[in-house]
Amino acid sequence: MSTQKTTVGYDSKVEGDVIVTQASAVINWIRKHSVWPMPMGLACCAIELMAVGASRFDISRFGMEVMRFSPRQADCMIVSGTVTYKMAEAVRRIYEQMAEPKWVVAMGACASTGGMYRSYSTLQGVDRIIPVDVYVSGCPPRPEALLDAMIKLQDKISDEQSLKNLIPKSNKPDQQKAGLISEA
Repeated sequence: MSTQKTTVGYDSKVEGDVIVTQASAVINWIRKHSVWPMPMGLACCAIELMAVGASRFDISRFGMEVMRFSPRQADCMIVSGTVTYKMAEAVRRIYEQMAEPKWVVAMGACASTGGMYRSYSTLQGVDRIIPVDVYVSGCPPRPEALLDAMIKLQDKISDEQSLKNLIPKSNKPDQQKAGLISEA
């Protein structure tokens, strides 16, 4: 007999049309199925990123079809391609303009490690300037690999502690003094 960890409990005979769950499970479910990516297409991997939006691969099955080109509207940056030092400042600035919570996917060998370019002008991995949540290997990676990475990102989002992040950091000390939240 296997036991599964479930965050939603539902028994129609006992509860009728009521579903009992945790607030963090609902928030994570909403976030997981409404990721709005911001494409940072810097090189050849951007072509594969564009292919993911086409009907053959259809990223809209996962609720990610709304590609946003404004950092204020996006919550997932997909860095695809070679990041040069000249472009690194712009990538970091755009990342900092994104609202919390935000996630980053490094797509391709160049975005992950600098790829074949070991030169003075190429950043050896975008994780040196911004935190990366999921890496996609390949040169260039297939669209299926990006879809797999987005599914892994969804799994990561569903495991987050979302209620802890909802309370603004500036209010936490005042609420801890008042006994409203614990320090855990």
